[in-house]
Amino acid sequence: MLQRVITFFERYSFGVCTYLGERFNVSISKIRLFFIYSSFLAVGFPLIMYIFAGIVLDIRNYVKRSHTRVTDL
Repeated sequence: MLQRVITFFERYSFGVCTYLGERFNVSISKIRLFFIYSSFLAVGFPLIMYIFAGIVLDIRNYVKRSHTRVTDL
């Protein structure tokens, strides 16, 4: 049951923690814990940053996909 919940969130989340983990070579679970704990301490401000970073990453991926389609023609 727990594995289904983890898989759901990893599949439908923005992938911000994964991106940051690969970029800075830090464990993804440590980054997730940082966001969780700092959200409690800073009253949700890191959650807003997470959503903003997710939107930026989505736009970045969209631009990359559309750029490769144009060059394939």
